[in-house]
Amino acid sequence: MNKRKIVNDPVYGFINIPTELIFDLIEHPYYQRLRRIKQLGMAEYVYPGALHTRFHHALGAMYLMNEALMTLRSKGHEISDAELEAAQIAILLHDVGHGPFSHVLESVILDKVPHEHISFLLMEELNRQLGGALTLAIKMFTGNYERKFFTQLISSQLDVDRMDYLNRDSFFTGVREGFIGADRILKMLDIVDNQLVVEQKGIYSIENFLTARRLMYWQVYLHKTSICAETMLIQIITRARELIRAGENVFATPAFMIFLKNEVRLEDFIADISYLEAFAEMDDYDIWACVKIWAKHPDKLLSNISKMLLDRDLFKIHISDAPIEASYLEKIQIDLLSNPSVQESDLPYLIIQGNTSNAAYVSGKQNINILTKDKRVLDIAEASDLPTIKALSNIVKKYYICWAKNVYLR
Repeated sequence: MNKRKIVNDPVYGFINIPTELIFDLIEHPYYQRLRRIKQLGMAEYVYPGALHTRFHHALGAMYLMNEALMTLRSKGHEISDAELEAAQIAILLHDVGHGPFSHVLESVILDKVPHEHISFLLMEELNRQLGGALTLAIKMFTGNYERKFFTQLISSQLDVDRMDYLNRDSFFTGVREGFIGADRILKMLDIVDNQLVVEQKGIYSIENFLTARRLMYWQVYLHKTSICAETMLIQIITRARELIRAGENVFATPAFMIFLKNEVRLEDFIADISYLEAFAEMDDYDIWACVKIWAKHPDKLLSNISKMLLDRDLFKIHISDAPIEASYLEKIQIDLLSNPSVQESDLPYLIIQGNTSNAAYVSGKQNINILTKDKRVLDIAEASDLPTIKALSNIVKKYYICWAKNVYLR
């Protein structure tokens, strides 16, 4: 069987599947599941074109990894074929541990288990199945490989993961402000003392990259309508879990039911592979199938919020630069309780407060380093003559409150 395939990608054009091992990994059910997990969670409620998946994204990141390493090779840095393949595998599988709706449900379905930990466990299981073929890739993924620039390309403030998702998310949402010149950045990469640097002539591309990232966070990733839809989905699953644990009859797919019934922690994944296998069966379709059925459940909270989400009858949302005032919350509570179908015990599901933050660049944390013409290595915030780059290091925090303005629990 010919395993040297070519994929036609809408963002980069043709992507080569470079080795038989990578082809086998793409064909594996763990990776194929990513076709059924949307990259941007609920962003399609704002941007109808945001239907691309983690499958797309990981392929694109693999392509950029190859481009980056080819550039470094051309500048005289020794990179073996084994390292090249391992780095591409590490980035190809970096998101394999994402659950349904990507980041949206990460803290709801599991008990404080980040997707990176699940990715590591799935990579270890793949490594077992493939007789140790992923050992080097896992070292790079976990930061245990002595050549640290490989890990920086996989996970840092200037990694190929971010480069791909900015370009890809910009493309599919139509938010052109998120577009970055990834090819230009990649051509400017170099290595000094085993660390990734960017040649000084690429500094403007880095400035654009950081600005684009900030804009994409506020316009796409933290868009108020996305936050609202995500909040509703979280409330739906929280209610379903409460009913199930109280002994109520609530439908769920077999894999999803395991995580609704149990608080599954990292130790549980490590101790019992059945949890990992169940997790690897779940995707967005499990959630949507449940939400559609829950829309007709006898419990009025579960059914009403499910139907509202399906019909895009979203909660209202108010966002503020300061914490939400108690008087504002009290007014919403009084307004909701004036509805005879709403009880005070319903309010935790109908009013949700939270906060969100955005820092486009954090100095001192996996710095983006610039190699100056006189061979000095400087942090981008120090090397740039734009005051906005320093400003991008400031963490901007916003507070929000969502509530079901037109709910009728009949």
